[in-house]
Amino acid sequence: MSLDGGRRLSTKYLLRATLDSREDDTADAGMKSKASDRDGHELNAVATEMIADGHSSSSAGFADFTEMPDEPVYRVYKRRFFGLIQLILLNIVVSWDWLTFSPVSNSASQYFGVSESAINWFSTGFLFAFVIISPLVIYTLNQGGPKTSIIVASVLVFIGNWIRYAGTRASGGVFGVVMAGQMIIGLAQPFVLSAPTRYSNLWFSDSGRVSATAVASLANPLGGALAQLITPFWATDVSGIPSMVLYTAILSTVASLPSFFLPASPPTPPSAIAADNRLSLRQALHELPTNASFYLVFIPFSVYVGQFNAVSSLLNQIFEPYGFSETDAGIAGAILIVVGLVASAIVSPIVDRTKKYLPVIKICVPTVAASYLVLIWMPATRTVIGPYIVCAVLGAASFSLLPCALEYLVLITHPVSPEISSTLCWTGGQLLGAIFILIMDALKGAPGEPEGSMKRALIFEAVIAWVVVPLPLMLGYWIFKRTGLVRLRSVESRVST
Repeated sequence: MSLDGGRRLSTKYLLRATLDSREDDTADAGMKSKASDRDGHELNAVATEMIADGHSSSSAGFADFTEMPDEPVYRVYKRRFFGLIQLILLNIVVSWDWLTFSPVSNSASQYFGVSESAINWFSTGFLFAFVIISPLVIYTLNQGGPKTSIIVASVLVFIGNWIRYAGTRASGGVFGVVMAGQMIIGLAQPFVLSAPTRYSNLWFSDSGRVSATAVASLANPLGGALAQLITPFWATDVSGIPSMVLYTAILSTVASLPSFFLPASPPTPPSAIAADNRLSLRQALHELPTNASFYLVFIPFSVYVGQFNAVSSLLNQIFEPYGFSETDAGIAGAILIVVGLVASAIVSPIVDRTKKYLPVIKICVPTVAASYLVLIWMPATRTVIGPYIVCAVLGAASFSLLPCALEYLVLITHPVSPEISSTLCWTGGQLLGAIFILIMDALKGAPGEPEGSMKRALIFEAVIAWVVVPLPLMLGYWIFKRTGLVRLRSVESRVST
């Protein structure tokens, strides 16, 4: 991931960037004190600093400096990683909170005295909460920026986790109280899950945006993988459920605290896209529905995110009827996500350098659909090898696709602010995920299969996956020729003139 954002210089941006560079990247307090103008004249302060540094030794030299053409400068700041790390932590814990009970659905149902279908509502309600709050998320990110959104998420995560723990401890487990806490955490998720594109656009250069978006966005499924892998060891039987919820609440609290100390925005923009004027929220909501290419990304993105959410939530119930243990299912979920993270770590920097968004999208989409097709027959093998291999392929394709699609969406929808398109896509994915969970739960049982088999549900998933395959393959053709690179070059040309 390149950290070099420097390009052309403008007087206004150079003054501001130079001042900030002194504060951000040097420890020479004496130089700053000597060069600063206590009457607020920044221009003279910068001139003094540049003379001291050897950039100019005369008033004529400074005159030459002030007469430089007014062209933009783009640079990045080390402090951007502070916010990125905080986004990663919050996305990990909010996803961990989402899937807290899924890997131990059988034990949880016994502890709370409800059915496994009722336990599924911990996941389903969480996803519906995302949809309910999404309009406020768009407004918050658009008007308040990523920092405000992150703080809101941190407060909700803190409150929701401790309500869940109180409900788990009270009277041997009060299902309704735990569900209320789960819903509050669900309201927190979109504030951090929709923030990565906005944050990377605000803080990172063109050569680092895809990687930044990938790291922050894919931290969310990483949290799901950790939940799938670790929570079965925290709750080895019914009596371990309260301790499992307590440990999760402590981790979530620790991850939430640094949010209040984040910088709000960089002093100067990191790229042409970031420097360009954005449409207002009203204008953006009018412009976006007229962009035909938007739908070719929005629909498959929503479907595949929804399918991933549904399969992640029901993975234990998919494998359990065929003799797999909760630990086996948890390992399958971990493989699904860890292999995906490794693949994305390889693919995202390559896309950052080459800008080959479309080839990656058009390769990954059929691969995802093929994986869901093969998954239909994997539980019946009753061995872990087949399911683990399919989960690995599905994870690699899904995770390579996700950040690439999000960043491509930013380019083809510009000058619509990135949080608007990304929040709409994530909302579609969460809504479909909740719907898919309900449908798959209703499709349990199949003739000639073990009791509780989800083979029919997996067939449903595969059919839906293949129905949307043609849509992204149409990108770049006919009325969908609007490509990200064309938009990027247009913006760079306009900003530089």
